[in-house]
Amino acid sequence: MSVKPQPASDLFAGPFALGTLSASDGPAFPALIDHEGQVLDLREALSDPALTMRDLLERWPAVLPRLRALAADPEPARHPLSDFRVLAPVEPRQVFQSGANYRQHVIDLHVAHRAPGDERSEEERRAEAAEIMNRRAAEDLPYVFIGLPSAVTGPYDDVTLPTWAEKPDWELELAAVIGHPAYQVSVEEALEYVAGYTIANDLTDRATVFRRDMPQIGTDWLRSKNAPGFTPLGPWIVPAESVGDTGDLQLTLKLNGEVMQDESTKDMIFDVARMVAYASQSARLLPGDLVLTGSPAGNGMHWGRLLRDGDVMESTITGLGTQRTRCVAEEA
Repeated sequence: MSVKPQPASDLFAGPFALGTLSASDGPAFPALIDHEGQVLDLREALSDPALTMRDLLERWPAVLPRLRALAADPEPARHPLSDFRVLAPVEPRQVFQSGANYRQHVIDLHVAHRAPGDERSEEERRAEAAEIMNRRAAEDLPYVFIGLPSAVTGPYDDVTLPTWAEKPDWELELAAVIGHPAYQVSVEEALEYVAGYTIANDLTDRATVFRRDMPQIGTDWLRSKNAPGFTPLGPWIVPAESVGDTGDLQLTLKLNGEVMQDESTKDMIFDVARMVAYASQSARLLPGDLVLTGSPAGNGMHWGRLLRDGDVMESTITGLGTQRTRCVAEEA
């Protein structure tokens, strides 16, 4: 069971978006989606029966003009979006995740994750978090770690909450999709390597973030963030040229219809260009890879309300559409 997508697709910026779809039990294929909710199969339009979204991104500089032309051409046969299942828009080889990149979110987490024996007041711990962020911003050192592609799932698929996850939480994030191999690129040129943007929900089990048995080694991102389906992705990749300035996009997450996160990317400590440039200093970013840019305030730890069986999350980012996922408890 999965949450049924709305048939219209008029919530993305620009003349078209890209998605990965399938019909019934057929193979996945890359598609161009227009604002009428009509789908153009890019395997047929580009005369490549084996084409995947990653292939498309590998050819991004050359294929983008062709996509613009196809979007403007009424002739190629199109089909209703409602005829297809919407999958995660891309299968990345690498997922670069960002922690502590929204000021208010960091403050909230710093307060929520009180270390054993820390008897300081909430005000003192908030002040400490603000000082840490100011120092980080001045030193230009984003916090980036690696996620697993196997955690990625579709934008309308159910998310299974593992029995061991005691405190599953949501984290709505803007994700940059890489369109050129990038290694040791500068901040000034970093956005040239971004093909487009999509929505990610970086689910996290707060109970396993820190290794209590070995506190000296710090966080355990494998355990806390990489269960199957813990990264709902999509629905669309919207070309960077259509999104424009990512410095003031609104991120809104509703839980069962109630707004929990509602913040602008203006609250980021490090912007998209800095995140991409920083990740590229150590690793070679490949076409189709994701750079998640952190989550704003309003997670479950802040509200004292974690995810449970039957919850429905609706996540929206300006110009990128909306994903809807239902939580289902894993059978013991």
